[in-house]
Amino acid sequence: MTLQTEPAVQAGPEVDELGRGGRVARLAAAAVVLVLLLAGSVWGDDSEFPFGPFRMYSTRADPNTPVVSTRVVGVTAAGAEVRLSGGEVGLRRAEFEGQLPRLVDDPALLGLVAESYEERHPTGPDLVRVEVVQRRFELRDGQQTGAYTDDVLVSYDLAAGS
Repeated sequence: MTLQTEPAVQAGPEVDELGRGGRVARLAAAAVVLVLLLAGSVWGDDSEFPFGPFRMYSTRADPNTPVVSTRVVGVTAAGAEVRLSGGEVGLRRAEFEGQLPRLVDDPALLGLVAESYEERHPTGPDLVRVEVVQRRFELRDGQQTGAYTDDVLVSYDLAAGS
């Protein structure tokens, strides 16, 4: 019977331990982040993310509150609506909705939407006006009632430029 010896353990690089000041600084930084997260969770809103919650994920809507759907339409001389939202003009819905305050403040920007539509659909109908329409679907206990209202949020007359 042969006895084997333990293999020699090679010493690795020495590990520097964090000093008292370093530990205090890390604990203080962690405490600040935790306080910001707590305050944001209680009083924050979407604009304070990541310290505030995304309300769409952290709250529940009233099941009797109308659901709002925003769409952009071009209007022909005959009064027919042509869909301009949903990628028809190169903008996704969320991108467009993020620009709504700018469009309300400066309706002439809707002229750019019409130009984009005409470039993408050269054989499409001629538009005389562009509108942003918000449709409110009425709900009762979270179910659609079939009733809805349309409100024109902003409109731009392409011929007059107003």
